[in-house]
Amino acid sequence: MNLDKIVMLFAGCIVLISLALTYWVHPGWVWLTAFVGANLIQASVTGFCPAAMIFRRLGVRKGAAFR
Repeated sequence: MNLDKIVMLFAGCIVLISLALTYWVHPGWVWLTAFVGANLIQASVTGFCPAAMIFRRLGVRKGAAFR
């Protein structure tokens, strides 16, 4: 898997986990979902993604979106 797919997989997992936490634990967890969504929007506009930077340092090969 390249960096693009891993970042999308990671974001999707975090969204689903935060929605489950919102439903079963506390409604305040919805803010994690909002944070991930806002981060996805700003990453698409600016190209800066903290998760991509971390995965890149872990040795994941680059994809088309994050060069």
